[in-house]
Amino acid sequence: MKDSFQLPPVNRRSFLKQSGQLLIGFSLFPMVMCSPDNKDGDQTKVEEQPGRAGADDIDSWIRLRENGTVTVITGKQELGQGIRTALMQMAAEELDVRMDRVSIITADTRQTPDERYTAGSRSIESSGRAIRQAAAEARMRLLQLAEEKLNVKADQLVVRDGVVQAKGNSQQSISYWELLSGKKISGKISGNAPLKNPADYQLVGQPLPRQEIIQMATGGEVFVHNMRLPGMVHARVLRPPGYGATLQAIPEQRVSKMPGVLRVVRNGSFAAVIASKEYQAIQALEALKAEATWESGPALPPQEELFQAMQKVREGQAVEESDSIQDTLQTAALQHEATYTRPYHMHASMGPSCALALWEENRLTIWTHSQGVYPLRNSIADMLQLDKEQIDVIGVPGAGCYGHNGADDVAADAALLARSLSGYPVRVQWMREDEHSWEPYGSAMVLQLRAGLDKQGKIVGWDTQIWSDSHSTRPGGEAGHLLAAQYLEDPFEKPSGGYSGGNHRNASPLYDFPDVRIVSHPFTGPLRTSALRALGAYANIFALESFMDEMAVLAKQDPLTFRMKHLRDERGQAVLEAAAKGIGWDMRSKTDHGLGIAFAQYKNEAAYFAVAAEVAYDRKAQELQLIRLVGAIDAGQTINPDGLKNQTEGGMIQSASWTLLEQVTYDNSRVTSRNWDTYPILRFRQVPEVEVLVLDRPELPPLGAGETAQGPTAAAIANAIYRATGKRMRDLPITPDKILNNKS
Repeated sequence: MKDSFQLPPVNRRSFLKQSGQLLIGFSLFPMVMCSPDNKDGDQTKVEEQPGRAGADDIDSWIRLRENGTVTVITGKQELGQGIRTALMQMAAEELDVRMDRVSIITADTRQTPDERYTAGSRSIESSGRAIRQAAAEARMRLLQLAEEKLNVKADQLVVRDGVVQAKGNSQQSISYWELLSGKKISGKISGNAPLKNPADYQLVGQPLPRQEIIQMATGGEVFVHNMRLPGMVHARVLRPPGYGATLQAIPEQRVSKMPGVLRVVRNGSFAAVIASKEYQAIQALEALKAEATWESGPALPPQEELFQAMQKVREGQAVEESDSIQDTLQTAALQHEATYTRPYHMHASMGPSCALALWEENRLTIWTHSQGVYPLRNSIADMLQLDKEQIDVIGVPGAGCYGHNGADDVAADAALLARSLSGYPVRVQWMREDEHSWEPYGSAMVLQLRAGLDKQGKIVGWDTQIWSDSHSTRPGGEAGHLLAAQYLEDPFEKPSGGYSGGNHRNASPLYDFPDVRIVSHPFTGPLRTSALRALGAYANIFALESFMDEMAVLAKQDPLTFRMKHLRDERGQAVLEAAAKGIGWDMRSKTDHGLGIAFAQYKNEAAYFAVAAEVAYDRKAQELQLIRLVGAIDAGQTINPDGLKNQTEGGMIQSASWTLLEQVTYDNSRVTSRNWDTYPILRFRQVPEVEVLVLDRPELPPLGAGETAQGPTAAAIANAIYRATGKRMRDLPITPDKILNNKS
């Protein structure tokens, strides 16, 4: 470190106190400042960890405070899906309190339950269910207390905004907070507390605004990228030119003398620079890059041979077994087969990954937009050889997520660098090329489908073969899942394999087919992969619903009618009918225009979604235009219809971008998709008109909805392109040059 390094002395307690006003805006130390027993504003007074208290404790999920407020606690992270507002709505509804009384603590290893990852569209289903039951249990116990205090039977009591009163006698009343007199609601969640009748809902089902949207629109401090802490310094990491490259030398002495540089850090092939100001760190990084020498890693195989290489893997695991499928297809009146491909896709987050870390008093605090604060803590503890109880991981929203992007890796970078500079918060911001080149991608996939029709035009057999890399290599314990850990002087080995269940997500048809076989073939590809929104469901539904259209053509039937004949699920039929009506399915004959439709129930257990697409194709100019998307979603009980529409619209637009534009490219040494020019995404001028129809079912449990739109949208667009051009597009992305060269 340079002798001229002079920053004001900071210790953990004074740092946390100084940062109090800023942190409230971010909810980084959520609601502690509002607590009545914390009048001095000391941010080091952290709540007792409900995760340790037990997930079945009421107080792990719901807390009533002396100042007349309610705090909801969840281990899930706000990723832009709107769960903060939705979960508060659910709690406020069951407790019968106003929304402005309610706050929420999210994803904090010091304060929230360990709910693993915020993934799989399960936040409302799992965390929401727990919060709703805890709130109902709290209300039941409070009514029991009120029964004693007021000497009125519980069934003769009503609650209005947290005030319990006798029916017809507003003078005979007492508030929740008076009943508790500063005590907690202790005890377990029995699961026997009656839930509110949906007919009596006042908050659930209403499109209440999300506070963070207002903050975003008005330039508020919402994301981890916006954080500015007292004494904060800035870091940039020197990434290798390609996978597996080893660092030979860097100009450490020269760079350490550059203006503002505080430290050049090197540990094996991991190198970084820390500086007083962010631009000084960027300048120092560029100097390191200019003179660093590397030994190249293993060459990457040719990208043009990827799909052929994948299909050479013959070993597979049966997802659905059938000993008769071969005979069924051979004896069918008509047989058909087709192969579909999906390239590697990246998360392409608008804000490159960012994290902050502070090492002080033998403790590490990390602020991150990770989807799993507890699993990340475990992996960082392994990397740094610390007890996990020495590490606090605090979730803060990031500017774009969509799955396992670089959030965990940049947190590991920040943790390593904070250890080298005790007492000062270190902010690490990835550069755009870091995010594009080093994030874990959504896996490339190959899907080979075969089916047979009987003489009446009904499908009698369906066979799917899937080739895919892993769809999740998230941190969870082993340090080797973290990028930096793989490049240290004593590197941690990257664990083999990953979550293969994502390979066949939504490969099993929801349709009524008498004979089905699904086989998944695991493949280890050349690029780093992990969870991207919907995992394998995007490609599986694209293939399945495109193939359904092809089978409808063979059967000489309308694609919507054909689906209806094979679908017994009434909720599935309802969303198909709604989407078709919304797009004007019966008015679809226009020259060079096409309508397409597709459907799925996400994971065959979450929300139902159907979407219809309208495209136009200019044959002379060879230009394709996506004009309109109309989706219909049934997510059971709708908590916040505006939030549900936002999630679905976003999924439709993102899927359209994947389908029409996106693919990761690479040569024999590195990923070449390093910026928005080399990895284009849908621009504002290309965004189609989007409409989402919500089929609310308040009497039914809520279903996960955040990832429902990805696959059906892709298939609907491809099916619409067929009707506009007469060409079947099976290789993603669907670009004008592919349409021109397609001979089908």
